[in-house]
Parts: sequence; C-alpha cells; structure tokens
Amino acid sequence: MANKLAIVTGASSGIGLELAKLAAGEGYDLIVASDTPQVDAGAGLKETGASVQSIEADLATEQGVRQLLDLVGERQVDVLVANAGHGLGGAFLDQSPQEWRHVVDTNVTGTLLLIQPVAKKMVQRGEGKVLIVGSIAGHLAGSFQAVYNGTKAFIDSFAAALNNELKDTGVTVTCLKPGATETEFFERAGMEDTKVGQAKKDDAADVAKTGWEAMKDGKESVVYGLKNKAQVWASGILPEAATAAMHRQQAEPGSGSN
Repeated sequence: MANKLAIVTGASSGIGLELAKLAAGEGYDLIVASDTPQVDAGAGLKETGASVQSIEADLATEQGVRQLLDLVGERQVDVLVANAGHGLGGAFLDQSPQEWRHVVDTNVTGTLLLIQPVAKKMVQRGEGKVLIVGSIAGHLAGSFQAVYNGTKAFIDSFAAALNNELKDTGVTVTCLKPGATETEFFERAGMEDTKVGQAKKDDAADVAKTGWEAMKDGKESVVYGLKNKAQVWASGILPEAATAAMHRQQAEPGSGSN
C-alpha cells in the first residue's frame, strides 16, 4: 500500500517546515510548496527519508494553486496543511495596493482555492484532516498590521465555520493560532525595527507540534502558549480600540528602539 500523503504549504522554513517534518516522521509522503524563488521547500526534509516532492508556486494566484493541484493529480490527500501566509507591517496608507492585495490573495483567496477542491475529495471518501494556520492576530485589531490581522480574523472564523459544516463527514478542520514565532515572518513583513520584531519569540518546532497534535485529535482550534492564550482571552472582553492601542505599542515602525 502507498504511504499516506500530506500537502504542506509555506514549507520552506518556520512553522511550515516543522509541520512537514512531523508529517514525514509519521510516515507520510509529502508534497511541499513554497513561493520563495530559488528556495527548495523540500531541502530541509531530505534527511527524514520521506518521499518529498517540492514545488515553487505563488499561492496568491489561481495559476499557482492550479500548479500545486496538478502536481497532486488524482492521488488521495490524507492531510492538508494550509500554512502559506504573507505578512505586511507599516501604516496602511503607506502600503501600495499591490502589497496589501498580495497579503489578502495569499492568506485568504489562495487558501480557500486550495482547501475547497481538496476537502471535497476528502468528504467524498469520508476521511481526511485539514490544518489551517491562523493566528492570535485574528483576535486583535492590528494597528500597523491592519490588513494582515484582518486576513487572520477571516481565516480563524472560516476554519471554525468549515469544521462545523463538515461535522459527521469524517473530515476535521483544525485552526492553529500561534503568536509571535521565531521565523522569517518579521523580516519578510518589514517589521524588524518593531518591538514585537525584536522581542523573544516562540519556537517554531514547539508551535508546530501543538498544532499537529491538535489536528490528529480533531480539535477545532488550538492556541499555542499561555501568554498567547491570555491575549486571546483579553481580546474577548476588551474593546477593539483597546486592542488596537496595545497592538500599536508592539508593531509601530521604530518601536523596537524605544
């Protein structure tokens, strides 16, 4: 019998790479995707001994999603890890439409374009697991990260709704909600000079392990770490103006030097 197959997007580094390693360690064959030119998303997985196919595709575009789906072909997908995401710091009025649209297209549109056809086939056969990487940012009004936090609010909500829609189908949808994690995110988002960009962050391997285990257990969502759980709890009782002010302290350009 062929090994089970897992797709992991955004797998060249950080949480995505760690999730791919966990899948490989449990015997899954892998299809891993990255949108970073000249970066082999499978490079960090070669020592696992798993069968790994790697693809460079911009999952912010329909063409990029189609490239990935074409590589999958008619193979049965047992696990889909929708981790690809794009951050963008700075003031919204200073961002070009091209920049913020890429965040929306990567985090929202491309994610949905990938999940829908894969989840349909899972439901048809009555089994499968989807792990979507959201964020605690989805619970916070994100001053100086306004578009990113907005996309994560959508993803956090969407994951919970889809999980409910698929109740009793044999398919589960789990949302992993990390906080600030030691990855390339802050560099790529242009946030290295911010307070959060310079602060100590969670370990990507620990975050990935929490999400992977929650997915295996069929949980609706999981927040990594007590500090992050406290922020999510506080966001439920504080007005959005308060969370926006708190977020400003962490994400305003130049705040890291204050």
